[in-house]
Amino acid sequence: MKRISLLLAGFAVTLTSLGQEDSTKNESDTIKIGSIIIIKKGGREKDSDNDSVKIYKRRTYNPSNLSTNWWIVDVGISQVNDQTDYAQATAQGYFPAGSNANADWFNQRNIKSTNINFWVFMQRLSLIKHVVNLKYGMGLELNNYRYTENIRFQKTSFPLVIMDSIKYSKNKLAADYVTVPMMLNFNFTPHRKNGFGFSVGGSVGYLYSSRQKTISSQYGKKKDHDDFDLDKWKVSYIGELALGPVRLYGSYATKSMFKKGLDQTPYNIGIRLSNF
Repeated sequence: MKRISLLLAGFAVTLTSLGQEDSTKNESDTIKIGSIIIIKKGGREKDSDNDSVKIYKRRTYNPSNLSTNWWIVDVGISQVNDQTDYAQATAQGYFPAGSNANADWFNQRNIKSTNINFWVFMQRLSLIKHVVNLKYGMGLELNNYRYTENIRFQKTSFPLVIMDSIKYSKNKLAADYVTVPMMLNFNFTPHRKNGFGFSVGGSVGYLYSSRQKTISSQYGKKKDHDDFDLDKWKVSYIGELALGPVRLYGSYATKSMFKKGLDQTPYNIGIRLSNF
């Protein structure tokens, strides 16, 4: 009986020592002071030299009151909202008499009707604690409307649009503008480089180049440069959505891109490759 008591006592002492060792082995303290985190990891009590202290500093993004982003690129699609009265436009001489012109003449290859914008710069000016900002810039807005039908725009003559007897493997109208956008920007996470927010505003563009490009087996590749009765000025509502590293943009013109006859209001949507 005495031997059993001694064995039990020795076993209890062993368990106690193991428990004490485990309880001190993994001791650690964490202290947070603002953006600084201090972590202390302790060793055994008899071996205090193993204690270690690590200091971490949270990364914070502090934007300047005026930020500039150079060479921004937009990649998207160009489409139009067609509200043309084709009977009236035909009567006014925009289509050949008896041609039965209709909206199907202007059907587009949706994915291949592209909008590519090159913004030389955009600036963001803080108005209220970097949450509300003024955003503006300048660049080139390039629109390509690629048609499925064999329509042809006449150069400085009427009827403006005819249905050609030639089969085109490629048929597009290009309209390029020098554009100045201005938006009110709302940044809900101003101290994050890739934050969340949105921008709304307007843009003014001036048509500096327009052309119709066609490719056919009869004439090969052909470009006709003319304004094709396009309005020289384009005023649009614009918007931008920031979802972390992903930025989406959109624009919708205030009126038709043609001076008269055709009532086709252009709009663009796509992805913006930008730092803010």
